[in-house]
Amino acid sequence: MIILNAIDLSKSYTEKPLLQELSFSIHDGDKIGLIGVNGTGKSTLLRIVSGIEDSDSGSIIKTKGTRIGFLPQMPAFSNDNTVLEQVLKNVEENNREAMTYECKSMLLELGIHDFDKPIKQLSGGERKRVAMASIFVSPVELLILDEPTNHIDSETIEWLERYLIKFKGAILMVTHDRYFLDRVTNCILELNHGKIYRHDGNYAYYLENKAAREEMEAATERKRQTLYRRELEWIRRGAQARSTKAKSRIDRFKELEKNKLVLDETKLQMNSMASRLGKKVIEIKNLSKSYGSKNIISDFTYTVLRNDRIGIIGQNGCGKSTLLKLILGLIQPDSGSVEIGDTVKIGYFSQENEALNETLRVIDYVQSIAYNVTTEDGTITASQMLERFLFPSNLHSIQIGRLSGGEKRRLYLLSILMRAPNVLLLDEPTNDLDIETLTVLEEYLDHFPGAVLIVSHDRYFVDRTVFRTFVYEEDGQLAHYPGGYTDYIEVRSLEKEEAKVKNKAQNFSNKEESQSVRETSKNNRKKVKFTFNEQREFDTIDDEIANLETQISELETQMAASASSYAKLQALMEEKEHLESCLSQKMERWLYLNDLAEQINEQLSES
Repeated sequence: MIILNAIDLSKSYTEKPLLQELSFSIHDGDKIGLIGVNGTGKSTLLRIVSGIEDSDSGSIIKTKGTRIGFLPQMPAFSNDNTVLEQVLKNVEENNREAMTYECKSMLLELGIHDFDKPIKQLSGGERKRVAMASIFVSPVELLILDEPTNHIDSETIEWLERYLIKFKGAILMVTHDRYFLDRVTNCILELNHGKIYRHDGNYAYYLENKAAREEMEAATERKRQTLYRRELEWIRRGAQARSTKAKSRIDRFKELEKNKLVLDETKLQMNSMASRLGKKVIEIKNLSKSYGSKNIISDFTYTVLRNDRIGIIGQNGCGKSTLLKLILGLIQPDSGSVEIGDTVKIGYFSQENEALNETLRVIDYVQSIAYNVTTEDGTITASQMLERFLFPSNLHSIQIGRLSGGEKRRLYLLSILMRAPNVLLLDEPTNDLDIETLTVLEEYLDHFPGAVLIVSHDRYFVDRTVFRTFVYEEDGQLAHYPGGYTDYIEVRSLEKEEAKVKNKAQNFSNKEESQSVRETSKNNRKKVKFTFNEQREFDTIDDEIANLETQISELETQMAASASSYAKLQALMEEKEHLESCLSQKMERWLYLNDLAEQINEQLSES
């Protein structure tokens, strides 16, 4: 069933159209990934479909009763609200008391435990999770998500994957996370030069489909060019348009000329620009840093090698960005040291686009770094460098503040690489960059003649670019694992399995030892028997346990039926906890009494 139709949508902010007569439909159960190069209008299209922004022309037709939940890239919050107040803002006022429990449950699932914490005290990742909870607690038929994986850690991304796979409605989302796209989506909408293409299937199927489409387009254009050259030669021979046949041929020539296919041959180019790097790179010795009682880094030592490719992963707020800032000297450690080699030239790609002055023109910003850049292909101008980074000449004179979020990130990346670093510290480099830019960046890093340290939540990017992973564990400890993110998960799974086997073996050994002790003391022990009360308890305890289990089961049924009433649910939970405590005590007595009964039976069989 179609729940939304977009018909001939157009939008422009300048004289150049951003979206041109786009038409598509969303069906119930569609899980759509919208992809395209930064600046093609993906976020704009999401805002138009969600009703937050108007198109210049065209229309959105929704099936009656279709409700939409929208998660923007940068959620806007009132800093005066607490976490719970913010989530409840999306709930109808007359239903807020009943929905409080659901809101708290959703926040807990997303790893937010302090419901009364002010919004202004949250980190970027925590704010994103609160925004998700605000959207997910209200029933909707269509979820629209703009870069939902930005600023959240890998654990939250995996939770979000599972949630969206189970979600019963439709989804339209923009994301650069290729694992996420592949696992969640069943349809890809590709936005390319103002046109939209639909590919049914996940991201892997889309790549196959796109390659086939581009090959077909190229073959069609080659055939058109062959016909065009033949007809052009005939025209040049001075053919007279006197006969009907000649007129028809001239018309065909004009049609061939008009139908020229413009193939997209503009590709992002990153040439290796790096300075010479000596033997000594970065030496980290016994580095420690804490804030209050929280240890961020504890006694960390590592020597960065010339061609290292290191991924740094961990939960939001664990201290990944702090480690990079300690290496750069932007933050001072509590103890330990960081020594930088004399030839090291660090390029630091921060999360916040710190170096961008949004009032500058694009070309002025790039020329403030260098008017000319030396690459493998020779010396090129700042203007040529911009074009290689997919900034056409019409964007060179506009202010940076008018660029899209992804275009700003791409410009910031260009500014880092233009300085010819030989060590790269990349802090969440995949945030806001499109997939094409990420693919080229990955290839660039393959040939980069220096060390690279990457903080990233993007599992595919980490797998693709690193061969060593540092993982934040408890109390600021950093564990080392070979390979990327997937290798780390596999190693951790094996470690957990080995621990289970070891525990089972230990439990078996303890059981055997206990059995041996019982056998040794069998002949020395006194004659045992039930007291009058123990005998009566032994006769009735099975029924009492069964009765407690029935009561707990009935309470669980009542809790499920009372999910919308927080007060009633709280009372039921307290009663359930009391009964479970009674059941635990009864089970302990049952074990004691049955063990005693076995000893009595053994005595009877021996006598």
